[in-house]
Amino acid sequence: MLTTASDIEVLARFGRALADPIRCRILLSLREAPAYPADLADGLGISRTRLSNHLACLRDCGLVATTPDGRRTRYALADERLGHALDDLRTAVLAVETDRTCADADSKGCCR
Repeated sequence: MLTTASDIEVLARFGRALADPIRCRILLSLREAPAYPADLADGLGISRTRLSNHLACLRDCGLVATTPDGRRTRYALADERLGHALDDLRTAVLAVETDRTCADADSKGCCR
């Protein structure tokens, strides 16, 4: 199968979204069920402003979608297959190396 520039951009976009632990927590939470920002912020223990910035990033990456609900906006994964992809990535990494951590996990360097 021929890999195109579009394929690479899609994977890079997904990687950028997953590069931040808060965005990972948001995606995993939305994998369970759609949610409103206030509920997400409370559940994740972060400020609404900080959550808003991360939701904007995930929206820009095309990973979450919004649905207006009166004066509120509900967030959900843009496609249910993203939930399956998150599960597959998590279990694949655990299956390969259960005792490893990313050397750059705590740095602000290459992954940002």
